Amino acid sequence: MSKIFLDTNIFVYLLEDSGARGKRATEILNEISLRGDEVFTSTLTLGELLVKPLEANDHALAERYRRVFRSPNVRLISFDEVAGERYARIRQDRGIKAPDAIQLATAATIGCELFITNDDRLTRARVQGIHFISGMDRAPI
Repeated sequence: MSKIFLDTNIFVYLLEDSGARGKRATEILNEISLRGDEVFTSTLTLGELLVKPLEANDHALAERYRRVFRSPNVRLISFDEVAGERYARIRQDRGIKAPDAIQLATAATIGCELFITNDDRLTRARVQGIHFISGMDRAPI
């Protein structure tokens, strides 16, 4: 069983994109489920996902996102003291934006095997505690 961390954009595609990216996000989640892998993301993901629906008073979409994170299939990881230490190391690379560093630091605290994103800049990062960072199109799933 592998620990797989999904970046915010994967959830956006999963719930809002009916095109190719949505299809790929669905394929990733289905394969993770078939393999029995664990899905993780950070509490930052939930916060980022709720911004637009709340701004637009789209309560139905906000609730769809909340339901995803209430399910036993996705585990939310908090940004804690250990993640704060890792964040400081990651942010020494000024090319990595603060929210991305929070995601990477949080993923590193659980020792994840795979971090999946659609942000190709992050695929070049090397973070202790994350075995492999992949774009969603190239994810080995």
